[in-house]
Amino acid sequence: MSTEAFQPARILNQGSTQEKAEGARLSNFIGAIALSDLISTTLGPKGMDKILQSPSNLLDSTITNDGATILGSIQISNAAAKILIEISKVQDDEIGDGTTSVVVLAGELLKEAEKLIHKRIHPQTIIKGFRLAKDIALKKLRSVSQDYSENQEELKKYLKKIAMTIFSTKILTPYKSLFADLAVDSILRLKGSTNLESIQILKKTGGLLKESYIEEGFVLDKKIGVGQPKRIENAKILVANTSMDYDKIKIFGSRVVVNSSSKLAEIEEEEKKKMLRKCQKIVDHGINVFINRQLIYNLPEQFFTDNGVMSIEHADFAGIERLSLVTGGEIVSTFDHPELVTLGTAKLIEEIMIGEDKLIRFSGCKEPSACTIILRGSSKQILDEAERSLHDGLAVLSQMVKNPKIVLGAGCTEIIMAQAIEEAAKETSGKIQIAMESFARALTRIPTIIANNAGYDAEQLVSELKTKHYKGNNTFGIDVMGGKVCDVQKIGVFESLLVKEGMLLKASEATEMILRVDTIMNSAPRRRGMN
Repeated sequence: MSTEAFQPARILNQGSTQEKAEGARLSNFIGAIALSDLISTTLGPKGMDKILQSPSNLLDSTITNDGATILGSIQISNAAAKILIEISKVQDDEIGDGTTSVVVLAGELLKEAEKLIHKRIHPQTIIKGFRLAKDIALKKLRSVSQDYSENQEELKKYLKKIAMTIFSTKILTPYKSLFADLAVDSILRLKGSTNLESIQILKKTGGLLKESYIEEGFVLDKKIGVGQPKRIENAKILVANTSMDYDKIKIFGSRVVVNSSSKLAEIEEEEKKKMLRKCQKIVDHGINVFINRQLIYNLPEQFFTDNGVMSIEHADFAGIERLSLVTGGEIVSTFDHPELVTLGTAKLIEEIMIGEDKLIRFSGCKEPSACTIILRGSSKQILDEAERSLHDGLAVLSQMVKNPKIVLGAGCTEIIMAQAIEEAAKETSGKIQIAMESFARALTRIPTIIANNAGYDAEQLVSELKTKHYKGNNTFGIDVMGGKVCDVQKIGVFESLLVKEGMLLKASEATEMILRVDTIMNSAPRRRGMN
């Protein structure tokens, strides 16, 4: 019988490739671990920054140590690495902080899993051990958390400490107390809401970061029309998104042929009359402030000036949406039915100066939680990084108000969870015990990396920290600023329980997903002419 009969049938198209078993797992591990190692140097209060350079514009660069920003900017082809990028994005969207920690922990878990696979332990056994370890760690984490939902004064105090912990790993470190006050003040205005739209962050170059402050109400970085009032009390505001130019006919695809300049002048005159009628309809709403998403040309601007109406043009979409929210007015595009339009209100609208720039401040808005944090800084890159840092703090604090549970930071919580897993592993037999111990080692790597990034003898510090915990000192962690092991409660390093939970759960799930893969199939490139 011919040997051709025993050749395996081809399933994939010609040009397609596949990796199986050990090769597929190794490929996944290498990609995910490489990504984890890439951003692990940004972890902790003394983590390093990365420069992200745009390939199309050499003048456009970003300097940051924010994990979500770094991972969202780099181009990755490895499938496992993309999974880690996705969990980082989800962590950022849900909680706002811990984006670097979740990827680093997932990378450390994969390093441990790779060692176990080399010892011929099946991936399903590793997954089972990791699941048991995760459940034990989560239970221990929740048991050591502190709940301040009943004591609002204590909660406010710890909110500031958590904000300072977050900012201590950012560019805001030298002024973390100032920015913690700004963040807590802004969040408490929301009265339990997690909608951060009422809090605007406005960046203005010039000055120093320490000169940043909070403004009541809403500040719009635009200018008031020429000759119009610069201050209006008891403002009635119409927020619109409509065309306010009259120098072209507004019929798509129209073409007008004239045989004299007088006919052209008649068309232009009719367009002017049409625009003036539109302006009159706007004024008939009984307003004294008109804000438009689009440009306002000279003729309508002069009409508003003659009628004592303050007009503001070209407010961007974000500005329009936020103005609609804080003033209580709806965005309109047609003006035939004033009785159906809800106008926005503000007790005072006035022009103010920040640095050398003129801006418009809306005070006494319908939405009392509205405020604007004015960031000052010497360069665009500094302001951008400060905004990212502040946004992380605001996001975490807004979630904290809903779920006010706090845990200790500085590596303390990771050691507590690791020791709980090690104790449970002693009562577990077989290869699952080995997997659980590996999970504990991965958790211990978090404080090790933080100490390494600070330039200390990480192994020595983590060894001391473990000894303290084994002796019952369960509030000890690593003081990165002092380079020693100390009581974390005394130095005030606290973190949100939500951040730690998110780190633990998402890193475990991503690791499990990558461990389950035993084949990678790459489709053949599409050839020209194929249907």
